[in-house]
Amino acid sequence: MDCGVITSKTVLLLLSLAFWAAAAGLSYVGAYVINAYKSYDNFMQDKYALLPAVIIICVAVVMFIIGLIGCCATFRESRVGLGLFLAIILVIFIAEVSAFVLGFVYREKVKTDVQGTMYSVFGKYDGKNPESAVVDYLQAQLHCCGVKNYSDWTNTQWFNSTGNNSVPLSCCRQDMKNCTGRLDQPQELNTQGCAGELESGLQSVISYAMLVILGFAIVKFFGMLSVCVLTCKRQDSGYQPLYSGVFA
Repeated sequence: MDCGVITSKTVLLLLSLAFWAAAAGLSYVGAYVINAYKSYDNFMQDKYALLPAVIIICVAVVMFIIGLIGCCATFRESRVGLGLFLAIILVIFIAEVSAFVLGFVYREKVKTDVQGTMYSVFGKYDGKNPESAVVDYLQAQLHCCGVKNYSDWTNTQWFNSTGNNSVPLSCCRQDMKNCTGRLDQPQELNTQGCAGELESGLQSVISYAMLVILGFAIVKFFGMLSVCVLTCKRQDSGYQPLYSGVFA
């Protein structure tokens, strides 16, 4: 067994271990993205924006299984096992590239998607319904008020029905304990709109996920190269492994 084969086997074993670590990392990223979208799902008209995160989690499950196959195939030096290992890595590589492309597409689509639905959700605010709870949560968490700015509330049915010239208390700044939400006291309010803050947050989450996907896709690429090297070395040298079993 020459140095090239030993090196390739070592690389593949390390990659098999890396697959398990990557599976854990991808699971975390996918869950993080889904959890982030759940907080703002009322503002996301296109539910397919979650597709990249779903793909990530599915890939993580498959990667864990691949780690097991990779270890067995490498130890047994099986053509069938290594071929299966290569095929699955290729499928995962394609899935990750697809997730990366989808993430790029939906990252650009977030802006129009959010702006197209926020006015509708804010318009349904009445202080009691589920939309109201979502709006209050959004404004409190992002320290914002209205869609583009706090004056957007003057165009809502809720504002006209109350007649007290005020915005929801969730618009109040955290350091203002006696805030009443009145528009004639803007110094007590978060005056910036929520659209920009929400778009920036969602785009940051997608960008983070895309970077992770790209990194793991590069790992898969070198994994495929290592499988090819080990397979070609075995065919060229004609040696037979001392240990053979199920995958042989």
